Amino acid sequence: MLWYSHALSTGPLTQSRPSLHGHREKGKEGQVLHRSKRGWVWNQFFVIEEYTGPDPVLVGRLHSDIDSGDGNIKYILSGEGAGIIFVIDDKSGNIHATKTLDREERAQYTLTAQAVDRNTNRPLEPPSEFIVKVQDINDNPPEFLHENYHANVPERSNVGTSVIQVTASDADDPTYGNSAKLVYSILEGQPYFSVEAQTGIIRTALPNMDREAKEEYHVVIQAKDMGGHMGGLSGTTKVTITLTDVNDNPPKFPQSVYQMSVSEAAIPGEEVGRVKAKDPDIGENGLVAYSIIDGDGMDMFEITTDYETQEGVIKLKKTLDYETKKSYSLKVEAANVHIDPKFISNGPFKDTVTVKIAVEDADEPPVFLKPGYIFEVQENAASGTVVGKVHAKDPDAANSAISADDKDDSANGPRFIFSLPPEIIHNPNFTLRDNRDNTASVLVRREGFSRQKQDLYLLPIVISDGGLPPLSSTNTLTIRVCGCDSGGSLLSCNAEAFVLNAGLSTGALIAILACIVILLVIVVLFVTLKRQKKEPLIVFEEEDVRENIITYDDEGGGEEDTEAFDIATLQNPDGINGFIPRKDIKPEYQYMPRPGLRPAPNSVDVDDFINTRIQEADNDPTAPPYDSIQIYGYEGRGSVAGSLSSLESATTDSDLDYDYLQNWGPRFKKLADLYGSKDTFDDDS
Repeated sequence: MLWYSHALSTGPLTQSRPSLHGHREKGKEGQVLHRSKRGWVWNQFFVIEEYTGPDPVLVGRLHSDIDSGDGNIKYILSGEGAGIIFVIDDKSGNIHATKTLDREERAQYTLTAQAVDRNTNRPLEPPSEFIVKVQDINDNPPEFLHENYHANVPERSNVGTSVIQVTASDADDPTYGNSAKLVYSILEGQPYFSVEAQTGIIRTALPNMDREAKEEYHVVIQAKDMGGHMGGLSGTTKVTITLTDVNDNPPKFPQSVYQMSVSEAAIPGEEVGRVKAKDPDIGENGLVAYSIIDGDGMDMFEITTDYETQEGVIKLKKTLDYETKKSYSLKVEAANVHIDPKFISNGPFKDTVTVKIAVEDADEPPVFLKPGYIFEVQENAASGTVVGKVHAKDPDAANSAISADDKDDSANGPRFIFSLPPEIIHNPNFTLRDNRDNTASVLVRREGFSRQKQDLYLLPIVISDGGLPPLSSTNTLTIRVCGCDSGGSLLSCNAEAFVLNAGLSTGALIAILACIVILLVIVVLFVTLKRQKKEPLIVFEEEDVRENIITYDDEGGGEEDTEAFDIATLQNPDGINGFIPRKDIKPEYQYMPRPGLRPAPNSVDVDDFINTRIQEADNDPTAPPYDSIQIYGYEGRGSVAGSLSSLESATTDSDLDYDYLQNWGPRFKKLADLYGSKDTFDDDS
């Protein structure tokens, strides 16, 4: 029987064969049981890939039941990789791998083993087939199918909207360990997007992302094996996400009023001007249609939409007459063509603007008052006799044509040339147009003339003839500003007294109010800071003795001085009558002093004085040991406790040792001398 043993790990048991050798075993009831010895067969071996050790790796061992160890058995190995990758020791049956294996190149090898007689090569066992599997290690990082991904998602999508799914693969064995177990995470692109760890689906993470604010996002996704744990290998990919447009913005005109002008000589269909409403949306979401919804010029003008430029084109619908009406007003509406019901709450998706159109006067020829005239004249009328008069008028309302007269004959007379002097060629108010018919027209260059500001203008005009040499003269044209009503009709051109508004302008009122507010704020801050000013932490009260510091500059004369200080000053004047009130407490009740304890008014006996104070304190039931300070400046003589002066301490015996003061340096020499040991004083003396 040929059997196998694995050097590293073993596979499942697959088959067994009875051996020729057996033995008997006695059962529980005395019966003899026969059990065959089994040779276990392991039909697969394992070898770790990428092994780089110095010695060949031991894969397993072959052994036959009939091998007695005398060397007569020879083991032969054949099959895939035999002799090249796998070698067998023909005596021991040990199988070794001589080369580094890569599971990703080949996952398993099928080999056949056989035991033969070494001398005759006669098979002693039938051939046995087994498999060597290459055991996987985590040697391959995850790889995405694409290096770069591109995806689109509508702007203002709800949180969690799916954008795209990215997928990575790992060449390691998915059936062994966690080498191929991938976990996805996002490295760049937060907080706008997120990724599902197991599926790689990228979703939106923020609501109301606006394409008009930011259209493109760059996201980096990482796939990591080993279940995302430390030590796993990883790979990354880039995802470019573009927000697609939705109709979430209404059109808006950049200004509230448009000013246009058109000549009264313009023909119907002629373009007057253009308006444009801006819509930040693109494509069909940004399409705008224009219409005239109101105004006194609805019958005179029309508007069409230029879809290439997204402009509204205003055109003349009927012929105009400057003398009849000089200006028109239109209310134009711009509305989106396609409206998304999801964003109807952002509406209305339209906007309006006012268009004011001024009609310019055109130079029209004079018109006779009658279509025909009939005059009568006598046949013998002398030359120069007036036959009749014809009347014509200029239909131009302003009659602003200027004419000139030249006394020369036709050779040196007209044609006249009209012009402005060179120094005022760029006059900001008026300009001059030569009609080339010996007349000229004066035109205004601006609007908004005010009689209150200036009611009279002087315009010099140069007139030259066509003679040789040409002669010229300068004349001054007086232009008066006339009063008109709201419809443009003339009211008066006479000089009038105007009453100016005595009130202040809006800007002046705002400036005054701003100054008042600033002053009020300053006053409030000043008052607040003054109220918050901190008070002293210590409140001195004249009645509280404990919190008063009294300094006396009078220095006593010492213990022997009995004249410089009067002991009577230590006596409380209130104590003369036998009652001494306490100033550090408020007693609950007062007591009557005992007779016989009163000190003499001018007593100088310190011993009696102190004893009196002690008895008073001991006998006072309202006097607990409060923190009172009593200072006495006189020691007295013959005290039982001895002198309290530190100057004499050095002459008394003391248990304290102050010799260490000698080591503190020259600054403490005086203290060392005063508090040093007795021996030191003796040596010094």
